[in-house]
Amino acid sequence: MVHEIPVRTRSRNELVDITGSVREILERSGVQEGICHIYVPHTTAAVTINEKADPNVARDVAEMLSRLIPEGEGYRHAEGNSDAHVKSSLVGVSAFVPVSGGDLLLGTWQAIFFCEFDGPRTRRCHVRILGQKNAA
Repeated sequence: MVHEIPVRTRSRNELVDITGSVREILERSGVQEGICHIYVPHTTAAVTINEKADPNVARDVAEMLSRLIPEGEGYRHAEGNSDAHVKSSLVGVSAFVPVSGGDLLLGTWQAIFFCEFDGPRTRRCHVRILGQKNAA
């Protein structure tokens, strides 16, 4: 079963921590060992795993991507969001996280971030949990 997480973004370029929502879906699934697949069905957004402990890391990632791939720099795509398409392609629209002991096997400082590159918008993220439940 695929679960959907709604994501409301507030700015053009923003990383939103969705780890808690993904964990809630995992907990409800009852899966103890397996894999969690996170997928973003948008061409101007992405998903990544990075540090959450310092919120400046997410800000730095968004800011640096904006510097490397600036908005409105002579792109052929007429909608004015070509930079967002390029950022989405570079970061990627899916991530896999191992599941062990009923929890996401993330590192101490890691979190799952929805990456907005063409906001603000209301977006969605799909989550599928695959694996085994413990026998009762």
